Amino acid sequence: MTDADEGNGNAQPSEHEAIEALEHLGLSNYAARVFVALQRLGVGTAKEIHDVAGVPRSQVYGAAEELESLGLVELQQSTPKRYRSVSLDAAHRCLAENLQNEANRAFNYLEAARAERTAGETRDDVWTIRGHEPVNNRVIELVEQSQERVLFAAPSLLFVTDDLVKALRERAANNVDVRVVSESADVRDRFETVPDVSASGPDEEPPVDFTGRVLLVDRRVVLLSVVPNVPGSDETAIWSADTAMADILSQIIEGGIESMIGF
Repeated sequence: MTDADEGNGNAQPSEHEAIEALEHLGLSNYAARVFVALQRLGVGTAKEIHDVAGVPRSQVYGAAEELESLGLVELQQSTPKRYRSVSLDAAHRCLAENLQNEANRAFNYLEAARAERTAGETRDDVWTIRGHEPVNNRVIELVEQSQERVLFAAPSLLFVTDDLVKALRERAANNVDVRVVSESADVRDRFETVPDVSASGPDEEPPVDFTGRVLLVDRRVVLLSVVPNVPGSDETAIWSADTAMADILSQIIEGGIESMIGF
């Protein structure tokens, strides 16, 4: 291994790390150790696997059955029984599919749990988000929920991600009135080729030097963010939906923006 390998993260993982990674993919410790041992053996009996993997011989059978049930190992009905691993490409596909299935199961339940909560949920709240990426995610989620109108304002491309552009394009294609406001020509140019999205700039320089973004959705949702002019500071946002505060702020902000750009 070269110094360059160590510096760029291309170092070969150890057997312990490989076993740990297989455990993260859903295998038990014994199953992971048996699977690794079979890569060395090619084909092996329980005794041979025990000798290589260090797994108690009585536990090899259960671990092999676990691997077989996952489609990772084939069994030869001989005396003694012999085991061999499927190809690594096939194993990779099996583990990836199993992991995706487990993720789907978990999130299907979580979605159902959230749906049950919605009926009794109160919306009289103002929420705070800290961090540029979490704010990005919330903006996109709120845009995706729009039904009638979206007004998005930002001073630079720092606040305009590809995922946001995609979300705004999709809502515009679904007959949502989408408007983007920015003093930055780069931001306006970013939306120049996006169908049905109107991008405008103020007639005059904004009255305050503001670094952050504004999102209004359907005149019932408002999100405001700010990035302090201090080195190392991160973006912080507040947002509210279906509240008196959201209603009042939406009217004030939309009125101010319209007066600046002549909507």
